Amino acid sequence: MESDLYKVIREVEDSHWWYVGRRQILRSLLRRIASEIHPVGTSPRILDVGCGTGGNLAMLTEFGTTDGVDIAPEALEFCAARGLRNVRLGSAESLPFADGVFDIVTALDVVEHLEDEIRALREFRRVLRPGGRILVFVPAFRFLWGLQDEISHHRRRYTRALLEARLSAAGLTVYWASYANITFFLPTLIGRFLLKLTRLRPRSENSLTLNALNAPLGRLLGSEAYWLSRYRFPFGVSLVCVAGRPSQPPNRASSN
Repeated sequence: MESDLYKVIREVEDSHWWYVGRRQILRSLLRRIASEIHPVGTSPRILDVGCGTGGNLAMLTEFGTTDGVDIAPEALEFCAARGLRNVRLGSAESLPFADGVFDIVTALDVVEHLEDEIRALREFRRVLRPGGRILVFVPAFRFLWGLQDEISHHRRRYTRALLEARLSAAGLTVYWASYANITFFLPTLIGRFLLKLTRLRPRSENSLTLNALNAPLGRLLGSEAYWLSRYRFPFGVSLVCVAGRPSQPPNRASSN
């Protein structure tokens, strides 16, 4: 990611509708994950891979003890300014943590940046305890490729089948997956088409939203948390998946 984009993200991630709405969706999923894998009254240990400027990491503290890791020193400086201390410099493909120490690993709009995403996913599995969960959030569908993908240095966008295949190849069990942000799928498709047609290049797509619309748009996107707790969306701007490291290895038939 371009280094000056971290400053842009830090300026908008606490209020921009995309970040606000996404955190509501993530909160709902994390409540379910935490209730499934961790006893009531205990605090799971959570790792946020690619923690960036710390917006998601701050939210994750609601659910347990948190650590963050990011490859960019400037990102960790923003985390420190937030008062987030348990952050380390390191890459997703070579995490600076011991085996099996985390209950939950999150990679929120991170995997699409990585050259070798399977190697990184295997690292996520390595630091995850047996029975733990991984929460992955990525952009969906190559035909939605746009300016934000370019300035964020994305390498790919995913279909559900592709992401599940990558997770399985890394030795992870997929428990649940759905597209997300179905609400703004058509506006995003049209908006990115118009940007390509007109060749406009704003500093970031985040700058295209009027401040007065942030609150209602954030609530609208965040309302998807309710529906995602009951249904799986057939399409969306993003894709979210819960996978994990099983507590017991799969049974294998013995050969005679």
